[in-house]
Amino acid sequence: MSGPVLNRRQAVALGAAAAASGLTGIAHADETPMRLQVTFPPGGSTDIAARIIQPRLSELAARPVIVENRPGAASQIATQYVAKSTPDGNTLLVSFDTHAINPIAKSRLPYDTFKDFVGVTLAVRFPLVIGANPQAVQGKDLRDFLKEAKANPGKFSYASTGLGSMNHLVMEDIKRRANTFVLHVPFGGGGPAVQAVLGNVATLTLLSYAALRGQITAGKIKPLAVTGAKRLPELPDVPTVAECGFPGFEAYSWIGIFAPSATPAATVQRLTREFQGTLQTPEIRSKLVQSGFEVVGSDGPALDKHTHQEYERWLKFVKETGLKLED
Repeated sequence: MSGPVLNRRQAVALGAAAAASGLTGIAHADETPMRLQVTFPPGGSTDIAARIIQPRLSELAARPVIVENRPGAASQIATQYVAKSTPDGNTLLVSFDTHAINPIAKSRLPYDTFKDFVGVTLAVRFPLVIGANPQAVQGKDLRDFLKEAKANPGKFSYASTGLGSMNHLVMEDIKRRANTFVLHVPFGGGGPAVQAVLGNVATLTLLSYAALRGQITAGKIKPLAVTGAKRLPELPDVPTVAECGFPGFEAYSWIGIFAPSATPAATVQRLTREFQGTLQTPEIRSKLVQSGFEVVGSDGPALDKHTHQEYERWLKFVKETGLKLED
């Protein structure tokens, strides 16, 4: 999906506007487009966020912005593609939380997560919504469901977006705290996981509100809890996991923008300004919030720090539990 192609007069006008707002060093419209490599198929959280910010980002960068989906291998295909791309700021990774988890989940990766990339911005974060097939789950929230699961061992299952995904780890953490068994059924993305719940192949799944909103609104998926520190404004009657008997619990998926590590520092800083300007635009912020995202818009070093912190958190969890993350 391409962003708008600007003529030279439009580019000059946008460049002047961007300079006035502090966005200096903006590329011209006749330069190579910025290509955002999304690690999952269309319809997932990363794709939704990328396409929300795409038009405004194209305006501030004064050049086309193209969203390209390169799904597969738990984000490895798109990630490797960006790692090996020319470090000129034209090819960027729109990465999910798998960026921090893959070094734990995969015994071998075709890139080095911490050496081959440099952060541009932690764009957004969002809690997961635990959504269930309403015909399969009688209770009104997660607390009720876990009681039912404990009373009926082996009856229920949950669909994740793959072994070692954030929703896999989060549900395993909840299961451990509740001392309850729920069968894990991994799928290749959020879309298949939703279809599994709709078809009652799996009882529930854990995805962003953006990915579940349509089905929740239609009454086809029942939200049981959210994994953030507070309730979602869009789901005011749905409790947090902490409110369901697990004080202090919180977990967020997140989307970060990364460039190849050899990208010049000045180029990375320019990209950061462009993304921050986009995320700070009221219209874009509103659309993201309405889709269940919390806008962060950090600088690059903050994203790199966050990635390391997430890696350490889940590495500790996996070591403590002996959780198997590979086939």
